Amino acid sequence: MPAPRPARGPGPGPGCRRPRLRPRLLAALLAAAALFSAAAAEKNKYYHMQQLCKNHFLQQLYRKIDGAVLQSQNERNLDCVITFQTHSILQRFMLRFDLLQLDCNDHLFIYDGAHAVGSYKSDLTCRNTESTVGAIYTRTNFVTLKYVTDGWGTDSNGFRLVITAFKDKKHACEDFRCTREFCIDTDLVCDDVNHCGDASDEAGSAVCPQSGPRTVLGLSPTMLVVAAVSALLLLAAAAAALAVCLCRRSRGRRGPLPSTPQPPPTTNTSFPYVRVERRRGERARRQAAAAAGAGKLASPCGPPARVQRGPGPPLLPGRVRSSGSDSDISSSQKDEWFV
Repeated sequence: MPAPRPARGPGPGPGCRRPRLRPRLLAALLAAAALFSAAAAEKNKYYHMQQLCKNHFLQQLYRKIDGAVLQSQNERNLDCVITFQTHSILQRFMLRFDLLQLDCNDHLFIYDGAHAVGSYKSDLTCRNTESTVGAIYTRTNFVTLKYVTDGWGTDSNGFRLVITAFKDKKHACEDFRCTREFCIDTDLVCDDVNHCGDASDEAGSAVCPQSGPRTVLGLSPTMLVVAAVSALLLLAAAAAALAVCLCRRSRGRRGPLPSTPQPPPTTNTSFPYVRVERRRGERARRQAAAAAGAGKLASPCGPPARVQRGPGPPLLPGRVRSSGSDSDISSSQKDEWFV
């Protein structure tokens, strides 16, 4: 007898599927959003020395940039090395300070290469200012900064460094050409940062007649892209939560689904009775046995137990009467009933 099937519990209604945000899919969406926002905002990057000099594996990576702004303000007990690289081997770096006011025990070393080894290009300390240093140009497409500070300082100590990747005038320029005849990326133009050194790429020049940086709805392009991506992710999460809530509510109103009744097991408990006419030789042997004193063979079932034959094939061989009744047969011809 097969075991009864367990009752099915409550489930979502027809047309209602439970949405699930798989972890891999969610991670892929977040990575795509990060890459999309980075693609729109990575041309001119903003760094703070306190964050760059943290002790983690990202500190050892080469950061490819077209332009960057490094800010420092009274960082204490630092000893870190940072390397920047251009996107093209035909490019070089120009470094220019908008602010330079270091403590006398602090040093900023600038190396023309991918490592802080060998002789440095500049050693900047309290005796240097932005006007005395001017613009610093590298000969390679790498620049490495080593910043060392002590445990004392004031909030006025620090610097603001603008790093720009450029091409010399001897190379073909497909982007923006500064007045100094070198070429910078077009996305560095009109971003409120003086990348050319003579402000020919910023407001007040022929290419940027408007005053101030470009904004959309009061937001910079970078912040606008980040806000749009964040809004899309929040809308997707809200839609998934609403779908789950609606599915649960509709399932609660219907209640649990009734279990499907199973038919009782089919067991052959009723056996048809079949009347069989024996051959004359067999009847003669029985009559001889009875005459010899063996006694009359009793019927195992008897006529009262006879029922109509049900469906199914006959269980015993023999000839089955298809019509007639017991009254039509003489007593000498009646035979016993077998199951």
